[in-house]
Formats: sequence, C-alpha cells, structure tokens
Amino acid sequence: MKNILLVGGSYGIGLAIAKELQYENKVFVASRTNENLTDLHITHIPFDALTDTLDTTQLPEVIDGLVYCPGSINLRPFRGLKPESFEADLQINFISLVKVIQTVLPNLTAANQSSIVLFSSVAASMGMPFHTSVAAAKGAIEGFAKALAAEYAPKIRVNVIAPSLTDTPLADKFLNNDVKKEKSAERHPLKRVGTTNDMANMASFLLSEKSSWISGQIFHVDGGMSTLLVNG
Repeated sequence: MKNILLVGGSYGIGLAIAKELQYENKVFVASRTNENLTDLHITHIPFDALTDTLDTTQLPEVIDGLVYCPGSINLRPFRGLKPESFEADLQINFISLVKVIQTVLPNLTAANQSSIVLFSSVAASMGMPFHTSVAAAKGAIEGFAKALAAEYAPKIRVNVIAPSLTDTPLADKFLNNDVKKEKSAERHPLKRVGTTNDMANMASFLLSEKSSWISGQIFHVDGGMSTLLVNG
C-alpha cells in the first residue's frame, strides 16, 4: 500500500480523491476540518495551508504521493483588483503549496519514486476575461511543476491537472441553479461541466504505477474547452 498525502481533502475534489484512494492506499488528509471524513479509511491531520506548518511527526517517513488541492476562484475585472487580491490568490494556490512540498520533501525523496499532483486551471492557458488573478497564480503552478519535475527526475514525478469549471463547493456560485448549469455545460465541447470524480480519476492515475513514465505534464481535464472549437 502506498502512503498518500492529500492537502485539502475534506470536500470537493480532495474529498473525491480520498474516497477513490482510501481502500488501496494509506491516505493522510491534512485539512482544516474533518467534516465528511469521519466514515472514510483515512488519517486526518488538522492543518490550515494559509497559517500552519505541516506536522510531519504525524506522517510516515516515506510518502509515495502528494496532492495539493487548496485553491481559489476569484473572478473580477482587472481594474477592480488590488495587488492584495493577487497576493491572496498566489498565497493559497502557490506559496502555501511550495511550503508544503519543502516540508515533506525528505519523505517524498525517501520513496523509490514518488508522485506529486497539482491543480491548475484551463484559464492558465486560455485568455479568459476576469481571470487575471487566478490565471497568474495557476500559471505559476504550471511553470513551477515543470521546473521541479526536471530538478527531481527520476526520483519525483510532478504533474498538473488543469480543469475547466468543475461542480464543487468552491464553484457553487457559478452553478447554483439549473440555468447557470445549462449555460456552463453548453460552453464545453463535451456539453457538461466537470465532476469531482473526473478529477479524482485523473489524480488516481497520476499517483499510480500506470503513470510511472509520465512527468512534467499539464493534463487538461476540461471537456475539450482548451483545444476544441465546436461552437463557432
């Protein structure tokens, strides 16, 4: 059984990953709350990515997989964004991610070959109005992931999942009625928004031996949005 650390796994995509991995792996979830986790076969570690330093004494010496899930969807016109908004998005999406990886780096390098899975956004590769702040933060993740993958190959594999709009609590204000859901689905070539299971399936693959020859890649799990033009 592999030791997998999920940072931010109590709801949304992280929770779906925890459910997917819980029976064939030893899963450690570091999150602010254990809400939704009490019935799962996981070990919970109280942790706030913005304020806490991860307590490695609660983790095994060897970590085979790390998934960092905390993020933000801060969509506002650029003219109304203050520098503090960019700093906040960078902090939760990127800086806190860097701190976590540096904290558990000895555990990751202790494995024969470990796998890090990070989350970006379709907005990092496509120009979308009102996405300047989140696109900047997610773009930082993509550049960082490729450089880290190069630096630690072949010991650590690093890959990124770049979703389009996914039905999670974080995206609730964009999908909180049938009209919004239908309009969002129509924007995608595959005519639906993403689900947490879509992301969990890809994360599970990237953590497994099935992806042992894959590193430094950005996987667009986005219903075809980033590459297919079918509505023109």
